[in-house]
Amino acid sequence: MDEQVKIYSTPSCPYCLQAKAYLKEKNISFEDIDVSVNREAADEMIKISGQMGVPVIVVGTEFIVGFDKNKLEELLKNRD
Repeated sequence: MDEQVKIYSTPSCPYCLQAKAYLKEKNISFEDIDVSVNREAADEMIKISGQMGVPVIVVGTEFIVGFDKNKLEELLKNRD
């Protein structure tokens, strides 16, 4: 089953840009949520992760705070 990938990010976050570029390079579709303009999404991100920092990447029911390429690859591999 193809689980949805979400990335909570801000336009000025270099790690967010790296994470999105990585997902695009791997042809992984994802929902990009800009928490700098969407307060409700920011609250949702904090509720999920307990963190205020970005990026928060959600793969199915798992999440990563920050851009941890190895952990992201592991979650993406296990999502199908």
